[in-house]
Amino acid sequence: MVSAHPAPRAASRPGARLDRARQAAPQVFERLRNAIIALELPPGAPLSRAELAGQFGVSSTPVRDALMRLEEEGLVDVFPQHATVVSQIDVDRAQQAHFLRQALELEIVRLLAADPDPSLITRLDHAIALQQQFAKAGNFEAFMAGDNDFHVQLYAAAGKQDLWTLVRSRSGHIDRLRRLHLPSPGKAQNIVRHHKLITRAIEAGDADAAQQHLRKHLSGTLSELDVIRSHYPEYLTD
Repeated sequence: MVSAHPAPRAASRPGARLDRARQAAPQVFERLRNAIIALELPPGAPLSRAELAGQFGVSSTPVRDALMRLEEEGLVDVFPQHATVVSQIDVDRAQQAHFLRQALELEIVRLLAADPDPSLITRLDHAIALQQQFAKAGNFEAFMAGDNDFHVQLYAAAGKQDLWTLVRSRSGHIDRLRRLHLPSPGKAQNIVRHHKLITRAIEAGDADAAQQHLRKHLSGTLSELDVIRSHYPEYLTD
């Protein structure tokens, strides 16, 4: 059962000033992308280049470049000479991202279980412990970051970091679905439980069990798609 999600703050803007030692456009992109994934900028939220430039303290060029990258990921819709708005969650793109990620990670956990690395197990257990703390505190953004960190550890241990970059660039829609689903009773606890099961299976060298737990873990949100849609019909599109 999906519980009611607190209404996202449509007027919220990630307006903290940027690090002048770094390029502006990637920072603007990351700030806006994170706000979109966290639903601080929900589907339909308008994005004014002029307002964003003022809030970030930059010219319009980095904002334009950031919005172009977000459009490439399907996270904003740009209507020339009219407006730029946060896109609806595209269910088809979410399902394709899930297919890609599952195909890659099933092979990754099999590879890791074939030669268990004790240092990896230690890092995974640490990531799980942090997630438990975030779940207890109800800090959903930190929890999702911790969830990603768990999976980043898997890709890194398998020497497939570039594939994580690919997965992340395709994951905006499925990540927003996950963020809608995360406040549901027991959802965060199930994620932690699955992470523990995957870790223990890798540690035991049981590739079949690791794949079984991973498949169930990654399919949790899409298995509740109809329920999520019934609660947030204005956010989703096919």
